[in-house]
Amino acid sequence: MAKAELKTTASAASPADFIAALPDERKRAEAAAIDELHRRVTGCEPKLWGPSIIGYGSYDYTYDSGRAGTWMRAGFSPRKAAMTIYLMADYCNRQAEADALFARLGKHKTGKSCLYINKLADVDLEVLEELVALSWQAMSEAYPD
Repeated sequence: MAKAELKTTASAASPADFIAALPDERKRAEAAAIDELHRRVTGCEPKLWGPSIIGYGSYDYTYDSGRAGTWMRAGFSPRKAAMTIYLMADYCNRQAEADALFARLGKHKTGKSCLYINKLADVDLEVLEELVALSWQAMSEAYPD
């Protein structure tokens, strides 16, 4: 089956320009900090995915249904309500390690593959970096180059 046409794809738009154009000063500073964290962990230059997601690396996937696509290996979006950080959902059977990190992280919420942080001051940035690194490692194991 051919790759599905995704609404959110990597573009040539500048992630730095996107961050610089954020209207809220705190969100700009936090987005710059999260960008730097992701660059350290991934070693990748970011790309803007859709209008508001900054992604690092990419991988191709195929579901059991045959639907296929390309998505970022790691990323974040400085949304109005909260900073959204995209993480590997099941950490490739390393969930206990992830749970221990979430317990030390600080104030946050999670969704299936998303971590929501209202303010970076609410979390331990070293623990956040460990979570992003664990997710990156899990993605590399699940989707080797």
